[in-house]
Amino acid sequence: MYLARFSYDVLPVNREAAMDCIRREAEAARKDGLSARVLVPLTRGPNGAALQFEVELASLDQLDKFRQRGVGSAKETGDWMREFSEVLERPPEVEILRLDGAGS
Repeated sequence: MYLARFSYDVLPVNREAAMDCIRREAEAARKDGLSARVLVPLTRGPNGAALQFEVELASLDQLDKFRQRGVGSAKETGDWMREFSEVLERPPEVEILRLDGAGS
């Protein structure tokens, strides 16, 4: 099992617009049968992400398929990407983690 975590840096004034974009991404993942969640860090270090999105994956191929499908039609995905990029301070940081099955 894998976890893909996307970390987003946004200004406080753009937080709600970013949250709306991330929620749409999480909903698209759920429609694809993936477990997804939006994370709002309560504390963060210097240069830490303001918002995060995680999606659980059985294989890394699922990440490519999910990212290619986007949040709807090609037009909807393009509009979403433009809207989201306008509020991001920099491109998202992406971490791919393998979940340790020990103890489960």
